[in-house]
Amino acid sequence: MQKPLVVIVFGSQNDLVFAEAAKEILEKFGVPYSVEVISAHRSLDKTIEFAETAEEKGIRVIIACAGMSAHLPGVVAAKTILPVIGVPLPTSEIKGVDSLYSMVQMPGGVPVGTMAIGKAGVKNAAIFAIEIISLSDDNLKKKLKEFKNSLK
Repeated sequence: MQKPLVVIVFGSQNDLVFAEAAKEILEKFGVPYSVEVISAHRSLDKTIEFAETAEEKGIRVIIACAGMSAHLPGVVAAKTILPVIGVPLPTSEIKGVDSLYSMVQMPGGVPVGTMAIGKAGVKNAAIFAIEIISLSDDNLKKKLKEFKNSLK
C-alpha cells in the first residue's frame, strides 16, 4: 500500500458520511489517501501531533473537514507548513455557515484554503489537492487536464 499524499481529517466520526465525494475523486486519479478522525476539541494533542508530523510522513496536502465552530483546519494549519484545505460541514442548526466563517476568517499567517459547505466542498477539496500535487507530477497533470476537458 502506498503512503498517502492526501489525508482527509474529520472532527467527528459522525462527519465521515461526507468523505465519499473526496474518496471517489482521489481514487479516480490514483492519488493515495487516508481518512482520519481527529478533533481540535476532544483530542487536541493528537491533532497537534498529526499536523506536526504530516510533512515527514510524505503527506502533501491536508483536507480538514469540520462543522460548527470548525477549529480543526485552523489548528492543523497553525502546526504545519503543508497546504490545508478546509471544508465546512452543514452539521449545525445554521447549516454550516458558522463553520464557513470560522475557516475563512483565519488570522494573517495561518491560511486555510476554504471550499464550499458540504459535499460539493469535499469534492472540490479533493480536486484542489490534486491540482496542488500535479504541479510536480506530469502524469497527474495529464489526468487533470483530461478530467477538466470532460466537464465541458
